[in-house]
Amino acid sequence: MTRQVFLPKFSDKRDIAEFVEKLEAFERGELSADQFRSFRLLRGVYGQRQSDVQMLRVKIPFGRLGPDQLHAVADVADKYSRGYGHVTTRQNIQLHFVKLANAEASLLRMDEAGLTTREACGNSVRTVTACELAEVCSGAAFDVTPYADAITRHFLRHPLSSSLPRKFKIALSGCGTDCAFGAIHDIGFIAQVRDGQRGFKVYAAGGLSTTPQAAITLHEFVPAAEMGRVGEALVRLFHALGNRDNKARARMKYVLRKLGEEKFRAKYAEFRAAVDAEAMAELTLPEPPQNVPAGALDEVKGETPPGYLAWRATNVLDQKQDGYAAAYIRLFLGDITSAQMRALAALLSRFGDGTIRLTVDQNILVPWVDKKSLPSLYAALREIGLGLADVHKAGDVTSCPGAESCNLAVTSSRNVARAISERLEASDVSGAKALEATTIKISGCPNSCGQHHIADIGWHGAAKTVNGTTYPMYQLHLGGGVDESGARFGRQVVKVVAKRVPEAVALLVKLFESDKTADETPAVFFKRVDPKRVVAALGEVATAAPAGDEQVDIGEDAGFHVAIGAGECAA
Repeated sequence: MTRQVFLPKFSDKRDIAEFVEKLEAFERGELSADQFRSFRLLRGVYGQRQSDVQMLRVKIPFGRLGPDQLHAVADVADKYSRGYGHVTTRQNIQLHFVKLANAEASLLRMDEAGLTTREACGNSVRTVTACELAEVCSGAAFDVTPYADAITRHFLRHPLSSSLPRKFKIALSGCGTDCAFGAIHDIGFIAQVRDGQRGFKVYAAGGLSTTPQAAITLHEFVPAAEMGRVGEALVRLFHALGNRDNKARARMKYVLRKLGEEKFRAKYAEFRAAVDAEAMAELTLPEPPQNVPAGALDEVKGETPPGYLAWRATNVLDQKQDGYAAAYIRLFLGDITSAQMRALAALLSRFGDGTIRLTVDQNILVPWVDKKSLPSLYAALREIGLGLADVHKAGDVTSCPGAESCNLAVTSSRNVARAISERLEASDVSGAKALEATTIKISGCPNSCGQHHIADIGWHGAAKTVNGTTYPMYQLHLGGGVDESGARFGRQVVKVVAKRVPEAVALLVKLFESDKTADETPAVFFKRVDPKRVVAALGEVATAAPAGDEQVDIGEDAGFHVAIGAGECAA
């Protein structure tokens, strides 16, 4: 029996009608390729490495989905894509290899479930992300979900949102640990309560890409009622002062660098005063959700299912609400098949409150599970191939799509992520258990879509030519992260041949085991370890010249060549 689940609608059929109108104008030759590209990007239709297909990015504010939405994505994945979706670090779902002729039908199916692709790409206010645990975590100051909904609605179809100099990203965290990584965003809102009043610490002008920038603290505290005005003022500032001549230097962080912090704050004050004078950006919070958690199930009789205790230990958190738990579903490389989406949608009638949250590390959270139902939930997830344990452990690697589909990628990052996970599971990596509480993130190029800059162990794709032969390489970054003190970016240590990266990770495990101090965590160790010591520990894995079959990228059959096309991120 399917439960009725109420979720907000973000789509508008008029967006689809306009898309069809522009597509037909392009096909008649009335719009140039560049003009149509700028338009379709703002509708979430993004070019791939392959010339005749597109990537469709579904905009999923703060990652919340219900059964209807899962069915819609699954239908599009089956009919127009390749049978699965890819969860991104912005809590979206990407569907690759969609033909432009099928874009309208895809968008219409999404609209039936209230989903939109509008401003999921392009020079716009992108999907607002939020900590998936804010509603249920005992450490959260308050649930930021209603505020994420409200700020999303304020900027979705906003007069300036489709005409910004570059993309603009907003994140909300429920507490100071900043699980949503607000410190690397154009705006980061960190929930606080002062003297009984809800509010936010506000970060501004952070970002990653090739030149990462830690956000500045714009406000130590602003009342929650003013968050819309803060956002409006910063978007206006960026619209007016962002670099429109050089897209590579157009993000908000470059405005900060050009002006300096003092002048940046002064300009913000000017725009904020104008917003205040207009009494603009008064946000309306949505009504509290009416979804009711399912009752307890005890379908598992006798012994617990194989693997349950390991899964329970790594994938389940007790909620602050008595009797309930939040269960993580680990998605390998962020992928989920259409069959799994449909099966998960069916499970939501029996477990939780009928909704899930996509996470910023490419996994899924099922909140509001009655603790008595956890064995039954695990058994059901295991049956559909979603029972992987060890979420948030070293083997739970974050990766961008890489050269499989991205025009800008140098290397096949997904393949090396898979190989790292497999290597860490090998019996000879004796210290892997000690390295579990760490993060490994991989990007196929320096642009940091895989967020390698903020990982304990980060890698980005590169290339090196030796004696006329070009080899796939990865640059190692160590000691990055985001926490209460803000963002720190990993130090570049050494480049390693792609096929040696899994072994390099195994050697980093051994280095941690041999050199760590008592009770030292991997995060602390990799932040302080001497790069020269790292290179010495890696030995020939890092220093020996590439040769032989190392010219082939990991997981590939053909010889390696750099095939970087015209990216559309800054189009």
